[in-house]
Amino acid sequence: MTKKNTNNDVLLANIIKGIEEVKGNDIDILDLREIDNSPCDYFVICNGNSNTQVNAIVNSIQKTVSKELKDKPWHVEGMENAEWVLMDYVTVVVHVFQKQIREYYNIESLWGDSKITTIENKY
Repeated sequence: MTKKNTNNDVLLANIIKGIEEVKGNDIDILDLREIDNSPCDYFVICNGNSNTQVNAIVNSIQKTVSKELKDKPWHVEGMENAEWVLMDYVTVVVHVFQKQIREYYNIESLWGDSKITTIENKY
């Protein structure tokens, strides 16, 4: 396993941990490595039930990744209305949605060729 893959695995694990700590729902990991011209290696997609929970998920991810890996997102956008927040960790891009916005955009279907791993809720 290459160092980059190991780093991705550790980053993904900490992102998932951050989502789960504030009860984010419907966590999917899309592996985009086999897709030509993909913007990154992985998408992590999850949703919250309100803009307050979406903000809590984003803050929890940032806190967990910062504490464990001393890393921060290269770019974050969408915090103003917290319907869809994108967190760019370069090799991993996290999409935190409100449920109805996620259903509307259905980005999983846009990347239908990717390998999708669903993380079961622990609660």
